[in-house]
This record gives sequence, structure tokens and C-alpha cells, in this order.
Amino acid sequence: MQETENRIGLVWFRNDLRVQDNTVLKSAIENHKKVIAIYCFDPRHYEVGPFGFKKTEKYRAQFLIETVTNLKANLSNYNIELFIYHEHPEVSIPKLVHQFNIEAVYFQEEWTKEEKDVEIRLKDALSSHIKLQSHYDQFLFHPDDINMPIENIPQVFTNFRKKVEKYSEVRPCVSIDSKPEPIELENKSKIPSLSDLGLEQFEQHTHTAVPFSGGEHAALSRLEDYTFKSKKLGVYKKTRNGLIGKDFSSKFSIWLANGSISSRTIYWTIKKFEDQHFSNQSTYWLIFELIWRDYFKFISLKHGDAIFKIDGILNKNYDWKTNKKQIQQWINGETRSDFVNANMIEIKKTGFMSNRGRQNVASFFAKELLLDWRIGAAYFEAMLIDYDVHSNYGNWMYVSGVGNDPRDRKFNVDSQADRYDENGKYRRIWLQESLF
Repeated sequence: MQETENRIGLVWFRNDLRVQDNTVLKSAIENHKKVIAIYCFDPRHYEVGPFGFKKTEKYRAQFLIETVTNLKANLSNYNIELFIYHEHPEVSIPKLVHQFNIEAVYFQEEWTKEEKDVEIRLKDALSSHIKLQSHYDQFLFHPDDINMPIENIPQVFTNFRKKVEKYSEVRPCVSIDSKPEPIELENKSKIPSLSDLGLEQFEQHTHTAVPFSGGEHAALSRLEDYTFKSKKLGVYKKTRNGLIGKDFSSKFSIWLANGSISSRTIYWTIKKFEDQHFSNQSTYWLIFELIWRDYFKFISLKHGDAIFKIDGILNKNYDWKTNKKQIQQWINGETRSDFVNANMIEIKKTGFMSNRGRQNVASFFAKELLLDWRIGAAYFEAMLIDYDVHSNYGNWMYVSGVGNDPRDRKFNVDSQADRYDENGKYRRIWLQESLF
């Protein structure tokens, strides 16, 4: 036990809103006899961005509220009180540090600009003797384990995948083997409502493909159901390009995005399934998708702010347009393509869209309408329950010809509709929604 054991440790939760397999939480508990935690609903996340959309709209905000509610309950089982504020972290954290004489703050390592800016402001607001300890904890393959410098991350996914599959191993999930001592304290902080965040209340749509709650409990329940109970995992590769319902794909992305579950937990559950039942192309393919998720995180680590720039990571210059009428038609589902329209109505009504849909509407936006791809990416950022900064901007760059697609493809939305919505059922569901 280190000399910090008599002081209280503070865990600052960011996009790691879980208790199981949480390296940050484990580190704090190992180093301190007493631990408290904080989560901030940062007001900047609910402001309007440069392209005219709120950074977080009602669907993801509601999912986050449910997630933090569940996190608070789960932490209480470990004698850890979660303080929740609708305030900037660099304002709330120093208050707690002073109030509880905290010596060390533990948090998940982030590297994109806005997150790093918050860390810098926090560091400036704290006394120099306060220890800040961060951990990379959102990867499948830890950056220390990929056997290549970040600057050598391949420009093509296949090359990256082959290297990590051959030379890297996924770390085991971390377990917490002890509980901190309980602390007698008064916690008057509370979880904000949607209206507190400046957002409107809504009822979940009948046809949503994600009829799930936020939080670690719901994530682990879905994992158990999708793998061992229904064994839908075993047909994932055949169904993953579906468009309707909750089971054509795993939907793990909605919990992975805010860290309610770790990719390691999913990976080792799949491996357990393979040991106990069977392995096939489908069980492999879900791991394949987790590697894709990792890849965009490593691309973001390598290229930094370039993932947010109009020329992307290729410095490729196109004649992008910002036609407001066309942008609004795309958002409202009023383009020439009924397939694009159906997908855009779905995201507007539910905060979700299939992977197949995302590729098509993004390609249509960037390659057919020739609109500034960052506007489309910002709209997705606002609307998607499963928004992840690295995957969102990585995929938009990829589809728009300024990222990691070596072939610079353009989707033919008409043939895609014929192939993936052959009988038009998906389009009928959502296009009739536009009439209301």
C-alpha cells in the first residue's frame, strides 16, 4: 500500500462508466483506503457547435442519464459515493479535492482536442502537489501491446488487423478484489434531467432498433442474451447488414460508446462462447468489428486533430459545398433517394441507424451531394446514441475520400436499397413516419 492510503482517492469518470473491467477504478481502490467518484455533465457537451447542431441531442443524453444512474448504484456497492454535477470538470473537481483533502485524481486517458483541453484546464486549476493518474482503458489492444509505434500505424485497416492478430494479445479483464472503507458524507448532488440540459422529453419510438436502457447492467444483460441465451452471435455475419429490429446486429456499440462495457469484456465473452459452444465466421466477425473500432482509435492517436479537418488525414482537397437547402433535405429525409430518406428519418426519430444505413447516407452526402463531410459528421455526433468520436470521424473520413479507404469508393444507394431492402419493408416503415 502506497503512502496515499490514508488519503481519499478521487475517480473522475469520463467515457468509462462501468465498474467491471475498469483499470482506473481498480487503480484508485488499490492505492487508497477510501475512494469517492465524480461525473460531470459538461455544459459544453450540450451547446450548439460550429455547424449548427447541439453536440449532444436528447437520445444520447437520455441514455447517458440512465447510465450514470446505474453507475451510481453500482459504485454504492463498493462503498464509493458518486458526485454528479452539471458543471465543467475543471470547476467541480477542484471543489471536491479541497473539500475532501484529496491527493490523487484518477481518470481515463483521452487524446482528442476537447478532452485534452479540459485536462489542461483542470491541471491549471489544481495545486501542483495533486497527483493526476490516467490510464488508456478504451482499447481492445492496449497501445503498449501492439508492437509498433503509433506513428507506424498502417494506413490500411487490413494491414493493422493482420499485425495485431499475429503479434498482439488482448489483456485479461481486471477485477476488483476489495472494497474501500465506507465514508460518512453528505452528497446533495443530483443527476440532471433532459430539461436541465436544455433538451426536450420524448417517448421511445415503437420501431426503434435499440429498445434498450443505458448503463452497465443493461450492457451485461444484452451481452449474455446475444451470446449465450439466444446464440444470435452465431449468425452475426449473416444478419449484420440488416436494417430492422434489435437482433440483426449486437448493438453493443451503444454501451461501448460511453464505456458502460469494455471491448475486452465482449472479447473474452466471445472466447468463452467459442470454448463452450462453437466458433465460426460469425464469432470471429464480431471480434473483427472490435478491431475496426480499435483501428479508428489508433488512427486518431496517430493523426491528432487532422481527423476533424476538411482535408482529413490525406490532406486531399475536394471542392466541398455547404448548400443549406441540400443539407436540410438530407436531414429531413427529402432527397431523391427513398433509401437515404428512410435512414435519415430513422436517426431523427430514434437516435440510431444501422451500419449499412450510415455508410449509404454518408456516401450520398459527401460523394453525390458533394457537401462538406464535417457537417454530416457533426449531425451524427448530435443524434447518435452510440456516438464515438474516433469511429464517427474515422468512418466519415473513410467514406468521404479523405481517410483510410484505399479504393475511395462511392456507394450506389439505389443498388444498395435493392440489395439490402429488397421488398421495401424498411423504407415503408420509416417513410410513412415522415407523414406525421
